[in-house]
Amino acid sequence: MLTKRSFTIQGHRTSVALEPDFWAAFDAAVAEAGMTPTGWITALDEARTTPLASAIRVALLRRAQDGRGARDQ
Repeated sequence: MLTKRSFTIQGHRTSVALEPDFWAAFDAAVAEAGMTPTGWITALDEARTTPLASAIRVALLRRAQDGRGARDQ
């Protein structure tokens, strides 16, 4: 089941639907980075070339595989 969260990115509201396990990984990444959820998403958004939900999943997968976060994209 997907869960939605909303963010304001560059002045625009957007909703992202992810599985609960990805939201748990997201929360851990945000805490580890010392950022706000919106800050983490904004950093990722600036470098992405794919849909936002896909970019989040890939960033979290990379973080799990080798310890990188959104700022290292």
